[in-house]
Amino acid sequence: MEDRYAFLAEWYDPTAALLRRYQLFYYPKDGSVEMFDVKNQRIFLRRTKYEDLHQEDLFIGNRVNVFSRQLNLIEYGDQYTANKLGSKKERTLAVVKPDVVTKIGDVLELIYSSNLIVTKAKMTKLTWSQAADFYMEHQTKPFFNNLVQFVSSGPVVAMELMGDEAISIWRRLLGPADSAVARREAPQSVRAQFGTDGIKNVGHGSDSLAAAARELEFFFPSKIGHGPSNTAIFTDCTCCIIKPHAISEGLTGKIVNSISSAGFEISALQMFNVDRANAEEFYEVYKGVVTEYPSMVTELCSGPCMVLEIHGTDTPKSFREFCGPADPEIARHLRPTTLRALYGKDKVKNAVHCTDLAEDGVLEVQYFFKILDG
Repeated sequence: MEDRYAFLAEWYDPTAALLRRYQLFYYPKDGSVEMFDVKNQRIFLRRTKYEDLHQEDLFIGNRVNVFSRQLNLIEYGDQYTANKLGSKKERTLAVVKPDVVTKIGDVLELIYSSNLIVTKAKMTKLTWSQAADFYMEHQTKPFFNNLVQFVSSGPVVAMELMGDEAISIWRRLLGPADSAVARREAPQSVRAQFGTDGIKNVGHGSDSLAAAARELEFFFPSKIGHGPSNTAIFTDCTCCIIKPHAISEGLTGKIVNSISSAGFEISALQMFNVDRANAEEFYEVYKGVVTEYPSMVTELCSGPCMVLEIHGTDTPKSFREFCGPADPEIARHLRPTTLRALYGKDKVKNAVHCTDLAEDGVLEVQYFFKILDG
């Protein structure tokens, strides 16, 4: 018997305005896929080789693209798949504290190199009482006030990390809670490298599955409510989107680092799963103007993207120059140090979108941080 992984997947059919359900089968031996229409009980897609889907993309809650259809993986299709792919997968909360938010690129690179995936991310500024709620379990400890004071003193970045044994991997990456101890006992850890003491110690990581579920719910509520708000300023700003292909290639940290080291201020950051209707609306100004429009839409909704608000005087112009020409090939010849020259593949998968017209900077930032995150 050849290996076969089965998933129950949903696809939103925009023409019929219906959610359609399929069984998605993936054959790791040759990377082929097959789809079965659940409602009509018939084969929808015969077994076909498809190189854009990989085994590491197959986990519950992920959104995958199969021949330009965005499928949400909602359940394992059989016990074999659940046992084989689901047993060690965990989700954990990682919070990067105010002292290291400027080094978020380095932290993202470490996360990626540890085989963890960032599935949600949001820069937020906690109020004193939100921070006190979050650290409720430490209420009786002598350091409680200092901790709450510090965590609410500036922006933090909260992330949901996903992967095999994610909880222990992230805590091991962080190192011992006291940064001085970390420098002695785990010199390679993040706290050893960037931490100051036991409070200004880079970040937070959930310590158990139950804590992870509770803490993720605090920042990324699944039921009602909105969680702590984003940090967008909506003035003197431009919009940068790290595209889904760059996220799945693990380039997020490198791109964020390049942006920071070029002197740009990242004033808001959030991960979005954009659906096709929103992608079409966001890119509407390019419709009929750029031949790549349909492919640009497909790319933007092919998986999670990371949206940044870049803040500063004359930012739309200077940041656009820093991104370089839309075609990475041209960028590599003319402007080899630009983002697209360094990280882009072609005119559609060109690593980042940036606001083209100065007057659209605020509008594009508002589209994500006010409308989609509203």
